[in-house]
Amino acid sequence: MLFGRVHGTAVCTVKYPGTEGIKLLVVQPLNKDLEPTDVLQVAADVVQAGIGDLCVMVRSREAALAMPEIQFVPVDLALVGIVDELFVRPHGDFDYTLKPGSTHYT
Repeated sequence: MLFGRVHGTAVCTVKYPGTEGIKLLVVQPLNKDLEPTDVLQVAADVVQAGIGDLCVMVRSREAALAMPEIQFVPVDLALVGIVDELFVRPHGDFDYTLKPGSTHYT
């Protein structure tokens, strides 16, 4: 999965069958530090994102499978989630201990 920030919308007068009604958004791919990593790209929006939203994106087959009606349409990038909160730990700072709870490991 990838992060992306929505910058605008794209308009198409003719769409492939199965993609009618799907909003197309212009997104900027980002790394985990939310810095731009690539050129602007167009993504199919299945989560009703808006301009300025930080989103989770998928590519390739996963993007085609994310379409609501017909799957296996020629979509190569799709927005599948809107990020509400993001916390990134520093490199190498990960706690591997299991917390007490309802898992069979406790």
